[in-house]
Amino acid sequence: MAPAVTPPSLARKDTVLSRRYIEGQIAEGKHLIIFEGCVLKVDALLPFHPGGEKPIKHMVGRDATDEMNALHGEDTCRQFRKYQIGRINGPWLNFLPPIHGGKFRPYAEESCSTDEESSGLETSTPPSPIFDAVDGKVRRRKTSATTDSSVSTPPNEEVESRPFFLDARTREEIVFDTAKYPSLDMESQDMIRTKYRELDEKIRAEGLYQCNYFSYFIECCRYTLFGTLAYVLLQWEWYASSAFFLGCLWHQLVFTAHDAGHMGITHNFHVDTTIGMIIADWIGGLSLGWWKRSHNVHHIVTNEPEHDPDIEHMPFFAVSHRFFDSLRSTYYDRVMKFDAVSKVMLKYQDYLYYPILMLARFNLYRLSWEYLLTGQAPKRGPAWWHRWFEFAGQIFFWYWFGYGVLYCTLPDWSTRLTYLMVSHIVTSPLHIQITLSHFAMSTADMGVSESFPQKMLRTTMDVDCPTWLDFFHGGLQFQAIHHLYPRMPRHNLRRAQKLVLEFCKDTGIPYALFTFYDGNKEVLGKLGDVAKQLRLLEECRKTCADQGTLLDHH
Repeated sequence: MAPAVTPPSLARKDTVLSRRYIEGQIAEGKHLIIFEGCVLKVDALLPFHPGGEKPIKHMVGRDATDEMNALHGEDTCRQFRKYQIGRINGPWLNFLPPIHGGKFRPYAEESCSTDEESSGLETSTPPSPIFDAVDGKVRRRKTSATTDSSVSTPPNEEVESRPFFLDARTREEIVFDTAKYPSLDMESQDMIRTKYRELDEKIRAEGLYQCNYFSYFIECCRYTLFGTLAYVLLQWEWYASSAFFLGCLWHQLVFTAHDAGHMGITHNFHVDTTIGMIIADWIGGLSLGWWKRSHNVHHIVTNEPEHDPDIEHMPFFAVSHRFFDSLRSTYYDRVMKFDAVSKVMLKYQDYLYYPILMLARFNLYRLSWEYLLTGQAPKRGPAWWHRWFEFAGQIFFWYWFGYGVLYCTLPDWSTRLTYLMVSHIVTSPLHIQITLSHFAMSTADMGVSESFPQKMLRTTMDVDCPTWLDFFHGGLQFQAIHHLYPRMPRHNLRRAQKLVLEFCKDTGIPYALFTFYDGNKEVLGKLGDVAKQLRLLEECRKTCADQGTLLDHH
């Protein structure tokens, strides 16, 4: 019998690629990701990825095994293998992705042998704002010979002239998190990754990825009740009451749209996405595609001021003093200007928090239409038709709500305005719930060595509430657990809480759990603290201006 021959394509995929070679490929603009020990070249996937290209770009040069398994089903993860170009040997030290400002050296065969050993330590290291005390002053320390610590923020006058106490504040936050959470050394983080994957096996064994469809029957009964009450009361001309129950319907429906966006209902991409689009676009007037594009990035770079769109709300809110630097958002691809409007709004952000969130739904309409009209929706791949289905849904929504209800049914403009405002303000607990889970949590940059589960638990809090109140929070009260396992159906999150608590105890990662009341206090306290830092900054600059001196550059 002739010996088995390995096909050339398989042999190439099994080739061990050096770290230096991978760095050189990324330097040429290629998108290489590590997944379960394999090196994937995903350039061909970028225009077809239903979640957009930004989540992929945030994973370039990194071991994205946990992130990819958390956000994708098993069938999708198996399909990633077709992008494999090689594999690695042993543990992987993450590069800082180019979108984060990482610098990469071109590959040269004649020099790779001398550079191989040092390439992992001296290139593309994270721009974490770590500081050293030198000569009694606090100054920024570069973490590598090629990457400046402020690389993701373009130089400008605001950054150059800021007082040193802002840098000291950044250092204080990092020192606090370093003391509170497990060590970032490779051994500790690998242990956390191993236990996180073991936890996933326990969750599968208990069937927590299986959807409880009877729970959705109860949800549908609740939706039907709210919709019927809204319609009947509208016919009876009890307009404010009708608006209230329509707002309740929208508030509750978003939770199911969220489940569908994570493929947590049927686990079928097209079925769940269609369910989500019908709920979000056709009934609620919001784009599911916009939400998925934004939300996928949020799950990858949670609470990173330069990258996470869910905390980028300038000029209305700033959850970190780092926004005073006019950071450049990699999601919106623009500078979040710390301008005159910001300086006024942010000083009172803790007082404006609830009033602004009462009107937050109007901003979601704007973002939805911006997404659909500016070509951000996928044009190729399995989601190519979503944009047109959403356009149809938007037209349908504004026909039945804007024309049918507001214009044709309501008698005058004052009644129309009342109906519009009541129905939208009633949905505001949803926006409070979303911001509650992250606004009060850490925004410190702990570098690329931090494991996925530790980062999710460091940047997300859960809300403690009685079981009978779960319907009101819609699963968002278990945001930390949801961030660990985004595809888990929300009706199983409470059952998973016990397992996650055991995982946290075993690994030494704190599990942030607050009551709804205490969580709100934490958020308001965080917003108030940042507002105080802004007032201190203005006083400092005013004093220096009055004295005719320049602020010291530190």
